[in-house]
Amino acid sequence: MAEIGLAGLDSNALVEFITAQRWYGSKTREIAHVRIVDEAPLRTGESPLCSIAVAEVRFHPGTHEMYQLLLGARPVAESWQSAVIGEIEGWTVYDALADATLAHLFVDLMHGDTTLEGGEGAIELHPVDGGVSDDWQALEPRVVTAEQSNSSVIFGDDLILKVYRRLEAGINPELELLRFLTDRGFPNIAPLAGWFSYAGRPLDATLGVLQRFVVGGTDGWDFAQDSLAGDAETFLATVGRLGVVTGALHTALASDPTDPSFTPEVPSVESLGLLVASVDEEIERVFLDLPEDDDELAPIIGRGEEVREQLRLLSLAGSVGRVIRHHGDYHLGQVLWTGDDWIVIDFEGEPARSLSERRQKRSPLRDVAGMLRSFAYAAQAAPMLRGADPPPNFEQRARDEFLAGYLDEVEPSLLPPGEGAIARLLSVFELEKAVYELRYELDNRPDWIGIPVSGIDRLLHAGVA
Repeated sequence: MAEIGLAGLDSNALVEFITAQRWYGSKTREIAHVRIVDEAPLRTGESPLCSIAVAEVRFHPGTHEMYQLLLGARPVAESWQSAVIGEIEGWTVYDALADATLAHLFVDLMHGDTTLEGGEGAIELHPVDGGVSDDWQALEPRVVTAEQSNSSVIFGDDLILKVYRRLEAGINPELELLRFLTDRGFPNIAPLAGWFSYAGRPLDATLGVLQRFVVGGTDGWDFAQDSLAGDAETFLATVGRLGVVTGALHTALASDPTDPSFTPEVPSVESLGLLVASVDEEIERVFLDLPEDDDELAPIIGRGEEVREQLRLLSLAGSVGRVIRHHGDYHLGQVLWTGDDWIVIDFEGEPARSLSERRQKRSPLRDVAGMLRSFAYAAQAAPMLRGADPPPNFEQRARDEFLAGYLDEVEPSLLPPGEGAIARLLSVFELEKAVYELRYELDNRPDWIGIPVSGIDRLLHAGVA
């Protein structure tokens, strides 16, 4: 697409397009300008043309973010109308994922190792052996509309292409973990089928992954809500298995002592101190900003120091087991129930954290705490979402079933020694998660703040010492 001078796209048109997208997360920041810093053509010659572009979004007062744009172009005479960005030199430029012809192109290029040269770097596309069948071109593409931070296209019932929109320097943890687990035949994931990445002057970054599509999967959150609106036992009967799958996942991620990126480690006193300090700072920031006139916040107003003191116990907890690569954003929305088993998805980690933070090794109990908090959310959200009151013991039963399955399956050396030590460390991570939830709900869903507040209140009453 170099023939039409993509770098000459009007900055205002790019700003208007980018800020309107669900995957753009900095909507409250004022943009100074947007410019294309590199592009690599995927298809030239006949219409439609296609390029992958790296765009720099620069803010006042001087910071910036990098984004990936997949750009198609057709002659203005073709009157293309979908996902249009602007016009340049007689061509209509648009989001290429809206064009079935171009969506197929990304998978086609992953049939073999491919390098596409740009002006400031190169894009490499890599297949996984056996990942893409020879008849995939007959599969109809459909864009997933529910996502927020990425873009995805499903091809029939066979493949799903996930495109990372905001780019950060370094390898995406999802690619790392999927490649590791696929290579070892871990059964409870959607296997990796290919990936593509960029290396150049602006940055080196993972651009996207291609996976096998999980047919008939229902995400765990919807499964739980549907069950709570009908028969809660339907969901509860599967939770023990979810614990087993989670334990097997952590054991698999800790199974290769020869790979430095995945070798389990004993956390140093210094690393625990840094972790406690970072969490402590976040707690102080959240509790300082709490509005004092909100009745729903009353149970925790003025208790920030109490929360901080409980979390400081992490540095005094003695053995905390091993730190490993883990999921990093584990909750019911990140698992699929197929009717027969659980599949774990979305290994990117918490989107609000930096890529380097998301790649850090942490205690596997941090994932466990995330799922336990998700059970609390499912129970307390059901009256708001479905008008259904959960059985009085729903959350406790889900916790008990999940933990029993998990502890039966996980490699014991990854955890602290003894049930009491496990329970204490788990409470620390639940409290950390609940504070993170509180900050999110205050910013995004004030009607839901009662859920993390009740969790923080419960954990403080129980204590973690």
